Amino acid sequence: MSQPMSQTQLLLELEPVVEENLNRHLSMAKEWFPHEYVPWSDGRNFDGPLNGDPWSVEDSPMSDVARSSLIVNLLTEDNLPSYHYEVATLFGREGAWGDWVHRWTAEEGRHAIVIRDYLSTSRAVDPTQLERLRMDHMGTGYAAQHDDMVRSLAYVSFQELATRVSHRNTGKLTDDEVADRLLARVAADENLHMVFYRNLLGAALELDPNQVMRAIADVVTTFQMPGTDIAGFQRKAVEMAIAGVYDLRQHRDDVVAPVLRFWNVFEIEGLDAEGEAARTELANFMEELEKQALRFEDKRDALKARMAARESR
Repeated sequence: MSQPMSQTQLLLELEPVVEENLNRHLSMAKEWFPHEYVPWSDGRNFDGPLNGDPWSVEDSPMSDVARSSLIVNLLTEDNLPSYHYEVATLFGREGAWGDWVHRWTAEEGRHAIVIRDYLSTSRAVDPTQLERLRMDHMGTGYAAQHDDMVRSLAYVSFQELATRVSHRNTGKLTDDEVADRLLARVAADENLHMVFYRNLLGAALELDPNQVMRAIADVVTTFQMPGTDIAGFQRKAVEMAIAGVYDLRQHRDDVVAPVLRFWNVFEIEGLDAEGEAARTELANFMEELEKQALRFEDKRDALKARMAARESR
């Protein structure tokens, strides 16, 4: 059995790939400005030192589940200082790796800015509750689920795509053209981030297929979004799943499966026994995820049927 490459070896070997994909990202990323996406003229002062109007749920026609989804999406972006620390520690702050870490951080920060400004001007959510949730969430901090580079690259390949799906579907759910346009812009950034990490992990898979296959299996079978420690997250996640923002079917078919296909994980030849075991574990998990998605869809359909029946009485 060949020995897996060390993290240092992989970092050095991937440096040219990082530089190539950073240049690709910079050539494709569209410059945009948060202030252009915010409906400033809709805003007005809140109660407090400026003696404005206190927030009321009647201030916005947005549904409760859309509010919850926006809050979760924003709070997930808010923990950026912790994310930056984690990725800078893993990838380093020198050379192309460091250039990417700083660029990624700047772009993610823009997402939090524009979503919060929109929520403040549209009065879509209670700003006091939002700030308290932000303080609690950031006070908890964020510790990466995986403490090595390979698993971290695998994780963010899926996580960035999952975030794109969540932002895009949240925009549609708001039934607000401004929010939809804004979140589509954010989702476009997240897609480029996913492509960057996906390409890096693909290169790592060529360098050390057995170690990387094991990492992919570990990440896919334990995947959790970074906002799971947000207060009330599980309840909000269920509401969002029922509303079609992000559910098991989307996770399997729109996030995990396409990334695995891009890497050709089920076609790679020459794996050793450990690599084959990891791939078998991955295949079995995908089958189980399909069963879970079907069960969820059945339960959601039954719930919607009961709700429709009640409303028709």
